[in-house]
Amino acid sequence: MSATSGDNIGAAGKPAVSASDAARTLIMHGNRLDSRDLFSAEREIIIVHGEEHYRLRLTSQNKLILTK
Repeated sequence: MSATSGDNIGAAGKPAVSASDAARTLIMHGNRLDSRDLFSAEREIIIVHGEEHYRLRLTSQNKLILTK
């Protein structure tokens, strides 16, 4: 699922999911996932872990920032 820097949050306080986001496929090699695949369309994604939502952002200096 991808999200833009603006809040793409639905009415229930959870990230809104579009049809194109739901159909996106990521390929894992063993336990590895290439960040280029994660950030192919956006510079920020939402990760849902249990009941919590985290934002993973790709900075202009090509670093990753994870925030709750």
